[in-house]
Amino acid sequence: KKLIPIILLSLSHIVIASDADHDFNIIEVAEGNYLHKGIHVSIDDHNHDSIANIGFIVGERCIAVIDTGGSIDIGMKLLKKIKSISDKPICYVINTHVHFDHILGNKAFVPDNPEFIGHENLAAEVEQNRIFFLEQFKDGLGPNPSASSIISPDILIDKPTQLDLGNRIITLTPFPVSHSHSDLTVMDNKTNTLWAGDLIFRERIPSLTGSLIGWIEVMKELSSLKVELVIPGHGHVAKSMPIAIKQQRDYLYRLLDETRNSIE
Repeated sequence: KKLIPIILLSLSHIVIASDADHDFNIIEVAEGNYLHKGIHVSIDDHNHDSIANIGFIVGERCIAVIDTGGSIDIGMKLLKKIKSISDKPICYVINTHVHFDHILGNKAFVPDNPEFIGHENLAAEVEQNRIFFLEQFKDGLGPNPSASSIISPDILIDKPTQLDLGNRIITLTPFPVSHSHSDLTVMDNKTNTLWAGDLIFRERIPSLTGSLIGWIEVMKELSSLKVELVIPGHGHVAKSMPIAIKQQRDYLYRLLDETRNSIE
């Protein structure tokens, strides 16, 4: 039988996206917001470097990249797509947290000289994980992997911070320990599009390296946000926050309740 790819339509692009062929898809999910939707494979799969949702926001002055993928190769593919869509400079590379699938593509953007931005804990977490990344993911760090292949943030965010991309304000919000110790979100205020990073998983069991109780509290905070579109760290975009968080909220509460029951 022939595989029939799914055709995704946006206002200005037609992209063929299929988990079968692992094409590097890009779609404009909201005006000026471009998403590469990660594929659902295991950490042992050879395409594990492309499991995260990553992308970029285009302003009139410059571009902000939101996460860069799990290898320098994925970062290069994202960079190539950006330059095919816009000739504006890349002023910011924002990492939503420390996990490899969101940060190891940073090196691809160094020649463009952006400011690398992350949670106030991100630099320390990168240092703590540098050897681990080199040991576990060296195949994704270029021909001569070294400590310098892993790029740490220049700017650390400890409170909600606004950046102007040119007639487009984005708001970066850091959160306390939850999914990880370095989670932040990016809100495009012009379209009310929230890039949630791994604070929200869809269609995939959430990974947890922070605090289960902390994550449940953060989800309560997220649920109060008024958004038009939610881009999770993994899975399909959602047109409302209740839709985006329902399955994950149910899962985390069940995990908490059954763990407490087992301990008791």
